[in-house]
Amino acid sequence: MLYFVIIAIFFALVFDFLNGFHDAANSIATVVSTRVLSPKLAVAWAAFFNFIAAFGFGTQVAHTIGSGLIDISTVDNYVIIAGLLGAIFWNLLTWWLGLPISSSHALIGGYAGAAVAKAGFSILLLPGWVKVLSFIVISPLLGLLLGFLFMIAVFWLFRKKSATRMDQIFRRLQLVSAASYSLAHGTNDAQKTMGIIAGVLFTAGYLQTYDIPFYVVLMCHAAIALGTLLGGWRIVKTMGTKITKLQPVGGFCAETAGAITIIGSSLAGIPVSTTHTITGAIMGVGSARRPKSVRWGVARSIVWAWILTIPVAASVSALFYWILTLIF
Repeated sequence: MLYFVIIAIFFALVFDFLNGFHDAANSIATVVSTRVLSPKLAVAWAAFFNFIAAFGFGTQVAHTIGSGLIDISTVDNYVIIAGLLGAIFWNLLTWWLGLPISSSHALIGGYAGAAVAKAGFSILLLPGWVKVLSFIVISPLLGLLLGFLFMIAVFWLFRKKSATRMDQIFRRLQLVSAASYSLAHGTNDAQKTMGIIAGVLFTAGYLQTYDIPFYVVLMCHAAIALGTLLGGWRIVKTMGTKITKLQPVGGFCAETAGAITIIGSSLAGIPVSTTHTITGAIMGVGSARRPKSVRWGVARSIVWAWILTIPVAASVSALFYWILTLIF
């Protein structure tokens, strides 16, 4: 039993690292593409705020992931390991293709796919899934709306400022918005892996009640921060330049919109996609300048990757579950 617990926690932390690695683009693409920070400084900035998010935003999302989506009483370590392997596979494939998909939904889909392979669809807790699936649509739309409104408000408030002065002001402000977004990213995404690790410890009997020990919180934030520090550069180009051309004012509005959406969702215990949210915010910012500035063809390919994430990760994880049970 201890052997499988160690293996499961290892793969959970690998996934958490890859989450940070894959989602580094979300945290830094805007601030790099506007040239406010160099890539090296940007990843260090993002990694720092990913980590310190451990000290103030609770574990509501972790509880939703760990016990709000799957009947935890029927979960075993084969389910958890298979779910993580499926999510890791999809993360690596989409990183190689340069597609900014949701690591969160890869994890949720993988976990569900392996659980269904073990016990059928009755293992799924439908109220939790309604919340998660609805926010697949709500979070990017909310990010888009806030990004659009913030750009309109900024243009009106600073209408008498020259373009040069605007650039000077928002180069400084974007440091704050990038930090806020990275804090939000660490808050929501690290908690997802916490929920999985707590589930491992609970099902193995190392936790008497389903709680999140603080050492698990620190482990997960350290892993995601390290992944962010190493950065997934293939996706930075897609996020920072292919969707729309960003300037410091646009980067500030997109990051602020993303941070507000994600922190609000985290406090409500809703595991949203930070990737979907910031992509929606970037589209909203581009649309406020003029709709034609958004490359909607690129956006369409990203949306297809979003749609495929949960079913593909679920299918791959189910396959991994059957392989593991055959071997062991």
